[in-house]
Amino acid sequence: MESNIAYRFPKKGIVAKLFFIYQKMIIIALLIVLWELLAHFSDSIYFSSLLTVVKEFNKMIASGELAKHIGTSLKISAIGLVIGQCLAIPIGALLGWYEKAYNYLDPLLTIARNTSILAILPLFVLFLGIGDTSKIAIIVWATFFPTMLNTMQGVKHADVLLIKLARSMCVSRLGLFSKVILPSASPYITAGFRQSAGIALLVIVGAEMLGARYGIGYMIFQAQKSYLIPKMYVGIITIAGLGVLVNWLCTKLEQRLMTWQEKTN
Repeated sequence: MESNIAYRFPKKGIVAKLFFIYQKMIIIALLIVLWELLAHFSDSIYFSSLLTVVKEFNKMIASGELAKHIGTSLKISAIGLVIGQCLAIPIGALLGWYEKAYNYLDPLLTIARNTSILAILPLFVLFLGIGDTSKIAIIVWATFFPTMLNTMQGVKHADVLLIKLARSMCVSRLGLFSKVILPSASPYITAGFRQSAGIALLVIVGAEMLGARYGIGYMIFQAQKSYLIPKMYVGIITIAGLGVLVNWLCTKLEQRLMTWQEKTN
């Protein structure tokens, strides 16, 4: 009887997914309708119709201008993100493992991570100039703390039973750290990385508005100054789309890396 029921409804999962997507699309459709109504009935020059924005979007794609801005922003964001993660993971692991080191550095780290990124951005520009170096440096700074704190918490909350078991088997400190502590902390690390990747995109927009020749932030700022409103909306929609894409890619990467955890549960 159970097999007959399963045979009669083989696509229940697919139907549920389609219904879920349908619910999501309703919200997006309502936002588009609201946008068009505001553009149609408002006399303000700051509301451009979606059709005008799409035409500008196609024009910028055809000319290659949008690709150049996206490429510049993504390149700088990626470099800063990679450097930030390469520093954050080992430092976070060490601070989580050595409590005394954390106690000494905690006041300094608390001040640093609670200082507004936009407040110190002019300092980076002042000392490093308006080139790519200052932008990479501020992204390193911004993406360092989320991953470092998550890594530190992951190491602190490592499975005590596994640690005791490894020590009873005379596993070396290096082996204990690499084979027990870090794998146990990996869910925290991947969560910190996903948060940092999103922050990198937000920070690069602000950094490019202060001083740049290319990039999404530069494009939005220049379009706003020149009252090129459709172009400004193209930049805003583009950075939002990139944020969604990066979050989706990080989620898929996290799921792939955490398959071992699902098997052990």
